[in-house]
Amino acid sequence: MALRATIFKTELNIADSDRHYYATHSLTLARHPSETDERMMVRLLAFALNGHEYLTFTKGLSEVDEPDVWLKDLTGAIQLWIDVGQPEEKRILKACGRADLVVIYCYNGHASKIWWDGVRNKLERVKNLKVIYLPSEETKALAAYAERNMTLHVNIQDGEVFISNANGQLTVQQEVWR
Repeated sequence: MALRATIFKTELNIADSDRHYYATHSLTLARHPSETDERMMVRLLAFALNGHEYLTFTKGLSEVDEPDVWLKDLTGAIQLWIDVGQPEEKRILKACGRADLVVIYCYNGHASKIWWDGVRNKLERVKNLKVIYLPSEETKALAAYAERNMTLHVNIQDGEVFISNANGQLTVQQEVWR
C-alpha cells in the first residue's frame, strides 16, 4: 500500500515591506512521504517570500513537470517558477524556457554549495534565473515550527525575514547567489 501525504493547514500572515505586499493566506500543504519538515517549511517560506494572491503550491514531488510553487497569469502562462532544493541543470533550463522567472531556494548547507559550483557555469546563458541560499541552521530551526495546524507571521524588511509563531521568533537570512 502506498504511503499518503500528510496534510498541514496553515494560516500564513505576510507583511512584506520590501514589495509592499500584505496579506493572509489560508493554505493546505501536502507533505509528500519522502519530504522532510525542513523542505516543506522552506516551500512555505518560498511562498511567503514571493507572496501573491494567485501564487499556488503544485503537486511538487509528485509531478516532475511542475515546480514546488508557481504563479500563472490568467492565460495560463507561467510567470514565476519556484523550486526548492538542488534541481538538475536540465530541469532548470527547461523551467527557464517555460517561465518568465525561475527562482531556486537551496538550503542544504555544504551540499548546496557543491551543487551550485557544479551547475553555475552551465547556467550562465540563462537570464531569468535567481538562486537564493538559505542557511541550513536557520532552515532546521524553521522545521521545528511545523505543526499540522499552524499560524505563522512572516515579516520581510530590507531583505531580512522574521518568522514567528505562538512559541517564538526566528530570523532567516537570504544569500543571493545569482
